[in-house]
Amino acid sequence: MESAGKPMTIGRMADAVGVNIETIRFYQRKGLLREPGRPAGGIRRYEQADAARVKFIKSAQRLGFTLEEIGQLLRLDDGMQCSAAAQLASRHLDEVRLRLRNLSRIEAALAQLLEQCGRHRGEVDCPMIAALHASDEEQRLP
Repeated sequence: MESAGKPMTIGRMADAVGVNIETIRFYQRKGLLREPGRPAGGIRRYEQADAARVKFIKSAQRLGFTLEEIGQLLRLDDGMQCSAAAQLASRHLDEVRLRLRNLSRIEAALAQLLEQCGRHRGEVDCPMIAALHASDEEQRLP
């Protein structure tokens, strides 16, 4: 990253934190990152704190937080809001666990359908295609 305290152009900051310029502009439009003022006839300059904020956003995204949740976490980033941040993370963990259960159910259903396809020999209806065509009421999916 650039030397400490040295302002950066948007391009240099993007390179320093490993994102593209449009990502930075997107975060600005979403209100997650400030847009520095432009000096008369000059180029906007970003500070190290801006780069650190982009890294924070990317880290939170890797953990699956939504941009809205990231905005909430950023508002709590004063060191005194740990319990509020923990509550947000706890809700997020519950959602992750629910998605994992759903993915496990999907995995089992697909495995069963593929097993049926493996036993299917030249009949007209493919078991997997037939199951996907079935309505929810028929509940033909495993």
